[in-house]
Amino acid sequence: MHSNTVSDTKEHKKVFSVMDIATIGVMAALLEVVKVALQAIPNVELVTLLIIVFTLYLGPKSLIAVWGFVGMECAVYGLGLWTIMYVYVWPILVLITCLLRKHRSSQWPFVILASMFGLFFGAMCSIPYFFMGGYATALAWWVAGIPFDILHGVTNFIGAAVLFTPLMKALDRIRRLQPQS
Repeated sequence: MHSNTVSDTKEHKKVFSVMDIATIGVMAALLEVVKVALQAIPNVELVTLLIIVFTLYLGPKSLIAVWGFVGMECAVYGLGLWTIMYVYVWPILVLITCLLRKHRSSQWPFVILASMFGLFFGAMCSIPYFFMGGYATALAWWVAGIPFDILHGVTNFIGAAVLFTPLMKALDRIRRLQPQS
């Protein structure tokens, strides 16, 4: 028989601390605010950079912030084909960032990741069109958006090159100020 004593519960590490939950909520809200603030400028966004930085800070738990962001986007703009894209495209960024975490001492792997993510955003988003209309539909949709993807990649490069290090320093300061459990 198993008894649930205080010592038993202390042995089980919490998956999400109260601080994690608060941090995830702030991160999701910040993603939405930054997206809305820059939406008037086509293909200029900081969501990619923030997801990279948040993932380096919180690891795979940042997926919850990403899905919170997607949920807010759906609440504001309704459901559409883009919803399917957001559900898998942003988690791909979290996964790639997690795989690159060991290179955290340099900003450049993450600057390049942000740039490549912007450059290939349209290609990744063309996947639902493949299932709706086949290869030709997906390819046509992707090719039509290549100029925007190039702009997206260039602006992601610039934004990440300028802001990655200051954002990481700010999050490191915040981490040092948090009470240790």
